[in-house]
Amino acid sequence: MKKMLFVYNPNAGKGLLKAKLSDVLDLFVKAGYELNVYPTQTYKDAYYKIVDMDDDFDMVVCSGGDGTLDEVVTGMMKREKKHRIPIGYIPTGTTNDFASSLHISRDIMEAADTTVHGEAFACDIGKFNKDIFVYVAAFGLFTDVPYQTDQKLKSALGHAAYVLEGVKRLASIPSYRIKVTNGDKVIEDEFMIGMITNSKSVAGFRNITGKEVRFDDGEFEVTLIKKPKNLVELNEIITSLLVESFDTKHMYTFKSRDLILESDEEIPWTLDGEFGGQHSRVHIENKQKALQIMVQKRDKED
Repeated sequence: MKKMLFVYNPNAGKGLLKAKLSDVLDLFVKAGYELNVYPTQTYKDAYYKIVDMDDDFDMVVCSGGDGTLDEVVTGMMKREKKHRIPIGYIPTGTTNDFASSLHISRDIMEAADTTVHGEAFACDIGKFNKDIFVYVAAFGLFTDVPYQTDQKLKSALGHAAYVLEGVKRLASIPSYRIKVTNGDKVIEDEFMIGMITNSKSVAGFRNITGKEVRFDDGEFEVTLIKKPKNLVELNEIITSLLVESFDTKHMYTFKSRDLILESDEEIPWTLDGEFGGQHSRVHIENKQKALQIMVQKRDKED
């Protein structure tokens, strides 16, 4: 019998999974899996569970928000390559950017079905200095939106709360003088927002990273937004974010496999919505097709 480790965050999305938990477990057993079930208790709990798990599991399924997925993926990437196994994902967080990009259903039972009856898709994973990220490394606007969004507002408005908070804070974001090295090309400018992504949406903003996003091409989408010189430029940037289009006057957008960002001061970063530390030098590498994620069969080319 195949073995599955099922790790879930019982608090994600107002406890969305709770009402369906018995049905989900029943589906997994009917699909032929022997289950080991673990509800996470603390921060990084999922990470350590994956790092320390036995080598005889055939699949890991996780349920929670992007933070839970990030812990599971980071744990898997810390394992020897021969002991990395496919990951299924049942999204129950507030925004679920990565799941949305891969067309993993927000319906719990549909997503659970995909984990056992879908197919493994080898997707790119990011290396950030010594850390790992799944779909976004960022500074500026999205660095702390998930944390500073009022919890009552988040519960009432969901995704809209993230968008409102991000736009509201745009005027007060600090900027940083950064040297960006992408292969033999160098950019040096004053930036207030930077995103290195493998996702069709970030903090709920769709298409901000471009429409031609592939998750297995070995390249990240890079978006750098310059510091506005006046209120007119600030309004132009806000408008371009709200209508989800590029504003080339104020943004650099390009693809990269290997990127170095250097500044005189330490900059706070976020990795998949979790605090990623403060750094004056960041080296980001794309690890092409490094991890297998379970997706619906018809979505393989997305």
